[in-house]
Amino acid sequence: MSRVSKPHEIIERALELSTADGCVVIADEESSANLRWAGNALTTNGVTRGRTLTVIATVDGAQGTASGVVSRSAVTADDLEPLVRAAEAAARGAGPAEDAQPLVGGVPSSPDFTDAPAETGSDVFAEFAPALGDAFARARSGGRELYGFAHHQLTSTYLGTSTGLRLRHDQPNGTLELNAKSPDRTRSTWAGRSTRDFKDVDPAELDAELAQRLRWAERRIELPAGRYETLLPPTAVADLLIYQLWSSTARDAAEGRTVFSKPGGGTRIGETLSELPLSLRSDPHAPGLESAPFVIAHASGDGASVFDNGLPLTSTDWIRDGRLEHLTTTRHTAGLTGLPVAPAIDNLLLEGGGEQSLEEMVAATTGRGLLLTCMWYIREVDPATLLLTGLTRDGVYLVEGGEVVGEVNNFRFNESPVDLLSRATEAGRTEKTLPREWGDWFTRAAMPALRIPDFNMSSVSLGV
Repeated sequence: MSRVSKPHEIIERALELSTADGCVVIADEESSANLRWAGNALTTNGVTRGRTLTVIATVDGAQGTASGVVSRSAVTADDLEPLVRAAEAAARGAGPAEDAQPLVGGVPSSPDFTDAPAETGSDVFAEFAPALGDAFARARSGGRELYGFAHHQLTSTYLGTSTGLRLRHDQPNGTLELNAKSPDRTRSTWAGRSTRDFKDVDPAELDAELAQRLRWAERRIELPAGRYETLLPPTAVADLLIYQLWSSTARDAAEGRTVFSKPGGGTRIGETLSELPLSLRSDPHAPGLESAPFVIAHASGDGASVFDNGLPLTSTDWIRDGRLEHLTTTRHTAGLTGLPVAPAIDNLLLEGGGEQSLEEMVAATTGRGLLLTCMWYIREVDPATLLLTGLTRDGVYLVEGGEVVGEVNNFRFNESPVDLLSRATEAGRTEKTLPREWGDWFTRAAMPALRIPDFNMSSVSLGV
């Protein structure tokens, strides 16, 4: 068997080699293509390929079932048996796994399990690259410079188990980040997009958006820290709510450690978090945001269990019409908390029934408010309230009487996303967006803009 053996063959061989009581094998076949540019000119491009194999061995003992996990890249025929043995040794050397459950079985096999992995390449940019060149020309004539990168990755994940599961999922993932700067570098702004294939990304539209923001920044206004009516664009809403999702494990809530803990014990499931009809959900079949329809867990942690690999996933409402409906659970933590099994899913959508675009929400601002571009360097301050701190970046704009009148200084903010949902007075139209802060880990999101009447800009920041 060579390095280029088919993934399903490697999985079958690893399962044959296993002497453990249970075994899960995950093969991730990855390919990627990228473009980078600076100063209105392409600088680099490239294509990569790679394979990672993860073996999870389970061993039954008098005290319970233990698990051992070993992952390696570039696995060859000579590496396969040592990898399986290493996972078994790790399991035998470990104590009983707290999250131990019977391995998942009884799920129909994927019809394409034995097919070759899907691959991406430079042809994914066939339509995008010429349009990007046209955007460079427009930017050059308009006196601005474009910087950024486009990245496309396609991962074919094969999952096989000793209980007979043979599942496969192909996950395309594309991101585009574009910065526009004035020639003297005193003004800068950003736009990003998430895409499956770059066919729905228009560089001309992005360049026009950035050009407008650079024009807004020609007038500079200094503002002090304080609470301001603030329009959070979809990308900022995504960054805040993704962190909220990551912090919504049922076990931590039930044990009194998070914002979702109920005083006196239990969780806040059933409580109203927002007076707006906001619904936060994940759905592996959401159009344009499709993700794996079964659990893929390379390791166990607060929100995932290797024993759940292959467990089917369905649409889950985390918040429905403003009411907290679910917290994330594995089969193990569902048993501990008495809550339904609700594993994490790799996308997130917030819907509030609004129809207005961000531009229309700006025009409807009757008093004085702020419009953000994006956030970054988001960190947790207090898990009990989910208080987060972070910085604004690449443009904060002052809105007066429905018009943007200039750019203001950046701020540090201190806010809890859960608290923001309770104070939001308006939600716009839900649209696909790219989180700026978490885009390296979580890209499949659809969010509306939110109007917050008193967003806490806690101090002035010197960042750009």
